[in-house]
Amino acid sequence: MSKLFFSFLVVVFIITNLGCASTSKVQTMNNDKELKSFAELLTGNFSNIEQANADTNFFHISLVMTPIWLDRTDGIWIYVEQAMATKLDKPYRQRVYRLTHPEQDVFQSDIYTIAEPLLYAGLQNDINKMTALTFDKIDLKEGCEVRLRREGKTYVGGTDGAKCPSDLRGASYATTNITLKKDELISWDQGFDTSGKQVWGSTLGGYIFKK
Repeated sequence: MSKLFFSFLVVVFIITNLGCASTSKVQTMNNDKELKSFAELLTGNFSNIEQANADTNFFHISLVMTPIWLDRTDGIWIYVEQAMATKLDKPYRQRVYRLTHPEQDVFQSDIYTIAEPLLYAGLQNDINKMTALTFDKIDLKEGCEVRLRREGKTYVGGTDGAKCPSDLRGASYATTNITLKKDELISWDQGFDTSGKQVWGSTLGGYIFKK
């Protein structure tokens, strides 16, 4: 057997095995029951009306998380829309999340911004807008991924330190802390300036959303 032919066989072997590994990873993603269970807790229509009625320091907020791009195999993708309950047609935050399961009992949400987001307001109720939102319309927010660790039936975690940049209201970075369990999501978003002083977000704790 010539050295050239032997080298060719080695290359074919490597490519074949890499392909098998890639296919296995995709199949694992598609059939990951733990990831699907996590996504089911996270998706749906949420409101903090009970909290807002009990404490006027908290606004009444609507939070809707809708599965999209069901044919993709690189995670579970969700469209997220957050709005004041009195201005549902003008959401103040729209994002796309990519959910993955990188480690045992650890789940990650990569955060993406949307170009011209108001074009997709109400997407959860409009098939045309859902079709119009394509992958080329989103951009990854580097450093803003949220990692949650499963603790029994609850998932707890957030962003990593000061890695998520923000220029909102004089902020330098933003943090998010999440507690997720069946029918309840507690989300605490805060913005801090370069000195570590909080410049936006609740100072009293997270928003308590009930499904």
